[in-house]
Amino acid sequence: MDTTTPVQTPPPAAAGEDKTVAIVSYLTLIGFIVAIIIHSNKKTKLGAFHLRQMLGFILTVFVGWICVAVMMFVLLFVLAFMKSFLLLLVPLIYFAFCVSLFVLWIMGLVAAVQGQMKPMPVVGLLYQKWFGTAFD
Repeated sequence: MDTTTPVQTPPPAAAGEDKTVAIVSYLTLIGFIVAIIIHSNKKTKLGAFHLRQMLGFILTVFVGWICVAVMMFVLLFVLAFMKSFLLLLVPLIYFAFCVSLFVLWIMGLVAAVQGQMKPMPVVGLLYQKWFGTAFD
């Protein structure tokens, strides 16, 4: 008769905290800061991954908004003198920029909710490369 007891693996205790950090990091800038604080107590790979994703996203939003603002100002200045129908491009460019950011944010949040380490499309791999050791 076998007297050894089977070794049971404990349930992943960090999975809940792991997903919490990942999800909270996508909830505004304050959520990102709270996620950093939570992550500093218990570092996990999923939490670090999504913190890097959100750090890159926040920087992209900041730099992108500056670029779009400058481009919109130049277009408004140039096209206003021309009295051109191309002036309609200005709000369309702004709208396209906002929609693309929203789609990236949603895709990152969905990956966090599902507990996946799936990068944001187009820019996610760059974020992991640029901030590779951040939050580890």
